Amino acid sequence: MSESLRQAQQLMRDGKYDDALAIYQKENANNQAGTLLDLMGKSADARQYFQKAIDAAPDAAAKANAQRSMAMSYAFEGDCRNTIKYEQMVIAYWVTREQAEPQNAFYQEGEMANEAARVCIDAGDLEAAETWYRKGTELGIKEPGNQTHPASLWTFRLEHALARIAARRGNKAEAQKHVDAAKAALDGDPKMAEQQARFFPYLTGYVALYTGDSRKALEDFQKAVAMPGNNGDPFYQCLLGMTYEKLGEKDKAMECYRKASTTTAHNPPAAFAKPFARKKLG
Repeated sequence: MSESLRQAQQLMRDGKYDDALAIYQKENANNQAGTLLDLMGKSADARQYFQKAIDAAPDAAAKANAQRSMAMSYAFEGDCRNTIKYEQMVIAYWVTREQAEPQNAFYQEGEMANEAARVCIDAGDLEAAETWYRKGTELGIKEPGNQTHPASLWTFRLEHALARIAARRGNKAEAQKHVDAAKAALDGDPKMAEQQARFFPYLTGYVALYTGDSRKALEDFQKAVAMPGNNGDPFYQCLLGMTYEKLGEKDKAMECYRKASTTTAHNPPAAFAKPFARKKLG
């Protein structure tokens, strides 16, 4: 990486977006420019740069990487359908890699499907979210032997997702059934749980939030945020902020939104959190 691009990254972390963008444009760093424009709330402009990156990609892997960035650009606008469109392109690339790297290709296919589903649930398209979470599981478990990414991982992720979808639909009993199944998947595979258990308090908090138990939601989200690896997640901060709002603690909610607004990530949590926090903060 050139010194100028490192400088741009630091400027971006410092919140000096216009200065960072000028460097990315000068260096023809199309993916980086697009990412920054999404963070600035200018996703229509961002997609012009991602399209340039797609068109100029030197190989299929680079093209798929740019297509994934394009999918996330649509996610910043809550556009579930176009996110799916571009994630399908990325999945198509990984299909071509199944024979060469089967331990990774099927996992990536499942990941991309789940990524699309995550955008859809956050956008409120619960039907599309359920369809793509199920598709992600179907793709992921095709990995030969499931040695690198066990079937239990996909079971946990699907039950986690179905619980959240049921909660969003207001079906508390159905949500709890899937929460219990997610917990059983963790308990049944301690090795998998070492990496995934940190996502469980987020699940129980999410279900509590959307089924009317704000006090439990607060307790669980506070626990989730405190766990190693979670404290920088802007989506968790938004959920915590939403919970504080329901409890009438506006100042604490605004502090959570301020934390969420500082993210420089370009992924589903940031795609929801950055625009959401920006609106909340005015």
